[in-house]
Amino acid sequence: MDRLTTRRAFASLAAGLALTSTSLVQAQDTGGFPSQPLRIVVGFPAGGPTDVSARLIAESLTRSLGQPVIVDNKPGANATLAADIVARAKPDGYTILMAATNHPINASLYKNLKFDSEKSFAPITAVAVAPTVLVVNPKFPAKTYAEFIALVKSSPGKYTYASAGNGGTPHLSAEMFKGLTGTSIVHIPYRGAAPAVTDLMGGQVDMSFATLGSVLPLLQSGQLRAIAVAAPQRSRLLPDVPTFEESGLKNFRLDSWYGLMAPAGTPKPVIDRLYTDIVKAVTQTAYQQKLNAAGLEPVTTSNPTQFTEQLRHEISTYGALVRANNVVLD
Repeated sequence: MDRLTTRRAFASLAAGLALTSTSLVQAQDTGGFPSQPLRIVVGFPAGGPTDVSARLIAESLTRSLGQPVIVDNKPGANATLAADIVARAKPDGYTILMAATNHPINASLYKNLKFDSEKSFAPITAVAVAPTVLVVNPKFPAKTYAEFIALVKSSPGKYTYASAGNGGTPHLSAEMFKGLTGTSIVHIPYRGAAPAVTDLMGGQVDMSFATLGSVLPLLQSGQLRAIAVAAPQRSRLLPDVPTFEESGLKNFRLDSWYGLMAPAGTPKPVIDRLYTDIVKAVTQTAYQQKLNAAGLEPVTTSNPTQFTEQLRHEISTYGALVRANNVVLD
């Protein structure tokens, strides 16, 4: 019995030493990361889909990393101010950017950025995606796409559309739509999705090519009305709303993604730790339900390498779209 007890004691001690050794190696690999609060910088005001995505991730990371993760809203210049803050931050993993699709678009829209949209960042992972949906004020006369296109074509320059800012996906979507349909709609840019949607509900503007994440609750409550979705198939969050393809407009699609990036030069072990903990968050049922409630779909198949390739591809693709549709800053 004494020998058995002794063997068990040694086995327990060995297991404990192994766990301690593993923890020490992990701590050394990441430089003890994290040992202080983290900051996620968001280039838009509170309330929009980029902000919602950041806050859901921050909530989960606070628990898994054992450090507070703070969301810091720095709106302005279509999120280039926030991107510049992160690009210039110390590459230690404590300052992260919640980027969106406007990030690769900005690479072509702005000629004098203080950072390189690709080389100044270390992509971690995309976390959410949302389709573009054409929404109107409930008092807008048209209820179907056929009625809508007939109305705007009959009165060039009369109707207005709101965007979350120059160069964002709502702006680029609308300009693509105008190019495809030969329509004339006046752009009214705002500093974020939340104020744009507020004025749309109030009737100050007529429509928006909005990301679903910024308008889903308002569509569900009847405060806005959807005309069509710019996606290959209907959104499961809006099953009764047809796609533009179904409605007769071909080749009109533009999704909005949301993802996290650190400053270039952030050590790989730190990137890997952040990626691992973020993936844990986006695969949780509770997180996905909260994301769906905000009109967003989770992305669970984007690692740092894939996200880097996606960013490189979209900088090239959106650059071509910007030039082809002559999108300029108003």
